[in-house]
Amino acid sequence: MKLVKRITAVGAGCLAGMISWAAVAADKVTVYSYRQPFLIEPILEGFTRESGIEVELVFAKDGLAERVAREGRLSPADIVLTSDFSRLVEVVDKGLVSPVISDTLTENIPAQFRSAESDWYALTMRVRNVYSAKEPLGKLKLDLEDLAKPEFKGKICTRSGKHPYNIAMVASMIAHHGEADTKVWLEGLKGNLARRPQGNDRSQVKAVKEGLCDIAIGNSYYLGKMLADPKQRVWAEAVEINFTNQDDRGAHINISGMALTKHAPNKAAAVKLMEYLSSDRAQASYAELNFEYPVKADVPVSELIASWGEFKADSLAIQALADNHRAAVRLLDEVKFDL
Repeated sequence: MKLVKRITAVGAGCLAGMISWAAVAADKVTVYSYRQPFLIEPILEGFTRESGIEVELVFAKDGLAERVAREGRLSPADIVLTSDFSRLVEVVDKGLVSPVISDTLTENIPAQFRSAESDWYALTMRVRNVYSAKEPLGKLKLDLEDLAKPEFKGKICTRSGKHPYNIAMVASMIAHHGEADTKVWLEGLKGNLARRPQGNDRSQVKAVKEGLCDIAIGNSYYLGKMLADPKQRVWAEAVEINFTNQDDRGAHINISGMALTKHAPNKAAAVKLMEYLSSDRAQASYAELNFEYPVKADVPVSELIASWGEFKADSLAIQALADNHRAAVRLLDEVKFDL
């Protein structure tokens, strides 16, 4: 049996548990995913082996929300998986999801990482870190706020401010400081850039290695991925990973997440998959394979992540990132961050 059927989108353990699996074993689940297939296929294959439920995976870099909306009631999508919170908010705001009331999900996923209306759930945490050049800076103790200080003028590299990862970071700053102070901070950060925002998170670390800047903003799991890539390992070995705001609110975090679609044709099977993705087994797989932090308490991180040390995470409710999303985009436009 082929455990996971992949389609690339164009354009756009107890006895009771065993019985419940069997009740939906004849079903399948169609997953529309912003997450790259190689990141989640091993986990989905584990679900199929355990449940007998086939998973059809449809991947696209963008446009999945529009596709679900266009397909309407005829959409085959049961679940949408996202690689960041902004895209999760998009499917919610477009009215494309249905709440899932599940004791398993409520037990496994802390309130900070799920919607009060039960229409989305987080799967993993990713930390927005500051990477510093081992030479000349070494390990740093700093806050996100420090990135606007004059001492870092011409030393910082980042991807587009309009990328969902950076929008969420700006939204968190608004939640903590308000729009006026965040705009001042953004102007200072822009003034400290070594080059126009460009590329992805990995290319910022590469730029540090090449001496174009001394500081890069990027998600934590990319360091693990670069260390696992023979060609990119040299980039990763040139930087230190720094968790920000450790003396106050804690490091800014974003999430990957999931939501049940409004017209899911295989709802029962889809909920089983969502519950599986919140389980110890799946959460541990995310931690080991993808170098991400589980949202389920007490699930261990990978050995490599553990080597980076423990950190304090911002306890800000993830919903606050959605509440301040539009304001963050507006401020980025007002300061012309990418220009």
